[in-house]
Amino acid sequence: MRFGVFYEHQLPKPWNEGDEARMFHQALEQVVLADKLGYDYAWEVEHHFLEEYSHSSAPEVFLAAAAALTKTIRVGHGIRQVIPNYNHPARTAEGLATLDIISRGRLDFGIGEGATRLELGGFGIPAKEKRAMCLEAAEQIANMMVMDPYPGFDGQSFSFPCRNVVPKPVQKPHPPMWMACTNRDTIKVAASIGVGALAFSFVNPEEAQNWADIYYGIIKSPDCVPIGHAVNANIAMVSNFSVHHDRSEAIRRGQEGFEFFGYAVNALVAHDATPGRSTLFADFQRARGNRDEEIIAAAKMAERNANGIGTPDDIREHVRAFQAAGVDQVIFLQQAGRNQHAHICESLELFAAEVMGEFKAEVAEREARKSAELAPFIEAAMARKRWMRPLADHEIPVVKASAARAQINAGAR
Repeated sequence: MRFGVFYEHQLPKPWNEGDEARMFHQALEQVVLADKLGYDYAWEVEHHFLEEYSHSSAPEVFLAAAAALTKTIRVGHGIRQVIPNYNHPARTAEGLATLDIISRGRLDFGIGEGATRLELGGFGIPAKEKRAMCLEAAEQIANMMVMDPYPGFDGQSFSFPCRNVVPKPVQKPHPPMWMACTNRDTIKVAASIGVGALAFSFVNPEEAQNWADIYYGIIKSPDCVPIGHAVNANIAMVSNFSVHHDRSEAIRRGQEGFEFFGYAVNALVAHDATPGRSTLFADFQRARGNRDEEIIAAAKMAERNANGIGTPDDIREHVRAFQAAGVDQVIFLQQAGRNQHAHICESLELFAAEVMGEFKAEVAEREARKSAELAPFIEAAMARKRWMRPLADHEIPVVKASAARAQINAGAR
């Protein structure tokens, strides 16, 4: 089992001077701590215009800073918005390769498409076409990172001429690819294109088992046709995370923040929004009331809380259940709502001190066994891949200097 930390950069109102900067810098401090403690991944989302819920509109900047400050933790786009309206595929490929170089080969690349009207409408993306646009762009981004030169492309959502997209990434053929998944349908899509599944829905171990069965069933079937130049067969599940020796205190520290995360996801899709006048956290607090003591009382009646919030024993049971279900990585969502920086750091330290080691000890054997089991299926999947044909030297078009001069001269007139 691998372990990651995950950031939306949530900032509930009211906002005071310096709050936004403080939140970013505290998140970087948390990633540095996670690196020192032995966590495997730091994931960063990309969203636009989602006040209070996510101020992470430039994840490449945050991840570059995290990479420069750390030594071993992998930095992950979880996810990068790859539809051309958000980010041109060539610019994404350039940015990914540069970040892979800066991190010395520690980058993972998750793809996504966005779901809210604020984002899709802001960039003029038709909701019914976003999945096709996302997959088309993702395939070409992988080609751009590998091919020398990239032959050019004329597709449904973008066109691009033959160019050599540089730099090239450290990892070969390119950083591992993932896809944001929120239900069984998207799990099927991720498996069918041979990328890892970043499961951003909070599901119980029973449903996680269903997702893993579906995912690995497709990976092993003829339905898996890779979109990239390698198959990344992995499932990562996002989980709540608040750890304390006193279960009641863990709930007091973390429960409200994680409820806000779920509330905000639904509200941003289902409710009207007025840009610059968000009342998301205030609306949530009115709807929630004071539920902490009720939740604490229920937890005291149970032998375990086992949902990512609780004692080290609770979290151990929680992780074991996901491991038994076939999950490869648990990603802890610790910066949510108004969860405090000091409490987040204490949770990271306590989990690392009392729980992580036993899972780390099993990683090499489990991953070697899994790799051997999947090897023939991945080889078969790569044989099915539809490769983009490279250009022979005589086919590479010459970019005429005379045409460029003509354009400059016309502009001058």
